Amino acid sequence: MSRKATLALIALGAALVASPALAQTAPAAVPAAPQAPPYGRAVTLAEAKTVVAAAEAEARKQGWLMVITVVEPNGALVMSEKMDGAQYGSNDVARRKAETSANFRRPTSYFQEAVKGGTLNAIFTGALAIEGGELLIIDGKIAGAIGASGGSGAQDGLIARAGAAAVK
Repeated sequence: MSRKATLALIALGAALVASPALAQTAPAAVPAAPQAPPYGRAVTLAEAKTVVAAAEAEARKQGWLMVITVVEPNGALVMSEKMDGAQYGSNDVARRKAETSANFRRPTSYFQEAVKGGTLNAIFTGALAIEGGELLIIDGKIAGAIGASGGSGAQDGLIARAGAAAVK
């Protein structure tokens, strides 16, 4: 066997051994949708004020400037607060996070994880796939949702969860 033929066989063997590494891997598993509670009555203005106050208190404690929005189960606005100095773009983002949570009966972090896992269907439905939208559960039912924006997704999520916990 010639030297060229031997080198060609070695190269072919190396390519075959490496081919599994080049194979397409399956996307990461997308978390199963959480069991969504049923819709209930709409959050009251008094309850929304409690939610926003708790979220704002946590934002101040952390030193973050946020926009905090509360919506009814159908996504209708109940209350929105922009802390002094919060960025203007966060007004729309906070509202959309709250609407996404209310409309799809789950936190926006679910959609964020789905997109990370390779499922783009979440964003094609109009869902905002960024952490910071949380459901408001009162008496075991969805009374609305809170959206927070102004920091990173994780920071927004922390603020939204602090607000949501105020009415549980």
